[in-house]
Amino acid sequence: MRTHFRYFDLILGGFVTVLLCSNLIGVSKVSQISAFQVGPFNLGPFTFGSAILFFPFSYVFGDILTEVYGYARARRVVWTGFAALFFASFMSWAVLAMPPAPGWENQSAFEIVFGSTWRIVLASLTAFWAGELVNSFVLAKMKLWTGGKYLWTRTIGSTIAGQAVDSLIFYPGAFLGVWSFELVQAVMISNFFLKVGWEALLTPITYAVVSFLKRAEGVDYFDRDTNFTPFKLDDEG
Repeated sequence: MRTHFRYFDLILGGFVTVLLCSNLIGVSKVSQISAFQVGPFNLGPFTFGSAILFFPFSYVFGDILTEVYGYARARRVVWTGFAALFFASFMSWAVLAMPPAPGWENQSAFEIVFGSTWRIVLASLTAFWAGELVNSFVLAKMKLWTGGKYLWTRTIGSTIAGQAVDSLIFYPGAFLGVWSFELVQAVMISNFFLKVGWEALLTPITYAVVSFLKRAEGVDYFDRDTNFTPFKLDDEG
């Protein structure tokens, strides 16, 4: 029996918005923070992908979806995000492929901002799909193991697993051979720790949102009989 949820569509919309923006804005830009000191420790310089400041929010949405509504519904949202990202990539390619009108001189700027090679698109799609599903799977299983207690262990633990898969697929797949191996390695490792760090910092917000949704929706889903195959769109298990 299907249940209508008041806030599910809003979470879905937020998830897709963060996903599209973080993949279209700043995904290829590398930033660096100069060396700095924290107590007796000298840290930096710290090299990272610019979009990393926002992409981890998609994992927060994924955690909330799985924790409240269950893996099957989160899986459906991941496929929705995958379709949206695929269409955005196709639209970028199609728009850039159209011949510019005489006198319009911004083609090169558009190519710099929105032009992605097939490698980046394929790596991005694959990394997102695999990372998000691993994140939801691990969180759902950990919820069963912990009996629904210790939410912070699930949100951080699932992010470690999901972001590890995402980073290991995306950065070598998109940039190895274009960037130096050292740069790919540095950005991949620093981005992984930044993503996990963001998740940890956002834990109080995640707790508040999860608590509100469980009360408002009257649901706290446990994936005891869920079919965890990633290749289903059914949101009922």
